[in-house]
Amino acid sequence: MNTNYETRYASSPQGVKQYDTNQLREEFLIENLFESDKINLVYSHYDRFITGGAMPILNSIELEAIDPLKAPYFLERRELGIINIGESGTVSVDGKDYVLNHREALYVGQGNKKVVFSSVSEKNPAKFYLNSTPAHKAHPTKKIGINDVEVIELGAPETANARTLRKYIVNSVVDVCQLQMGMTTLKSGSSWNTMPAHVHDRRMEVYFYFEVAEDQAVCHFMGQPQETRHIWMGNNQAVISPPWSIHSGSGTSNYSFIWGMAGENLDYGDMDHCKINELK
Repeated sequence: MNTNYETRYASSPQGVKQYDTNQLREEFLIENLFESDKINLVYSHYDRFITGGAMPILNSIELEAIDPLKAPYFLERRELGIINIGESGTVSVDGKDYVLNHREALYVGQGNKKVVFSSVSEKNPAKFYLNSTPAHKAHPTKKIGINDVEVIELGAPETANARTLRKYIVNSVVDVCQLQMGMTTLKSGSSWNTMPAHVHDRRMEVYFYFEVAEDQAVCHFMGQPQETRHIWMGNNQAVISPPWSIHSGSGTSNYSFIWGMAGENLDYGDMDHCKINELK
């Protein structure tokens, strides 16, 4: 079996107030997503969200059903979003091949039985970042290229949060059940993402940080607005954000991150903003 997985259970905001650094990291930080010729998955009980990474090098690797799904195949009752942060690779969905270049995405609908990942080059492999959520309806599989995304410019240099947000898997780009995915890139000289911060009790979220320089880091902020905590993160690491938590970060240099969401609705703007001077 080429698939490794672990399960993370939901934590209450009252409980998290008592966590020390190690427990915070154990509950919310996902450190090892990419391993040669393996698929690594984390199954979260927040909205049954699955976060994963697939890095085929010498062999093609198939997405297999894991035990928590109690299903004959992974997508029996799920949908899947894939964004390639590596070099060119191929995703085969029930025998149809989709070539994903760097920063291209693929939405795979419920009911597809066989998903296989491969790289074009062993020396320069693809790195497929995966998000999956439960689905109630089968939607068509669709590739989302660089020119297909919705682009929004946010922030300003004066507040150190100038950034470009790209919506890949959202209902205005592709038909989905509940999964949403996109990418945000900080501009040179800026460090803050999602600032001013917000919460959305209708949705949980996972942030995946990449393009973080080897000797740099990102400090991710979480917790209730008046009870914030922080987790220091490195390149190619993800963090689970509960519905009751803010999700914001600041890097020691500019970086990119992929956001994935699941929950009650598909309204991207459904969020409760937090005033910066009221955060504690």
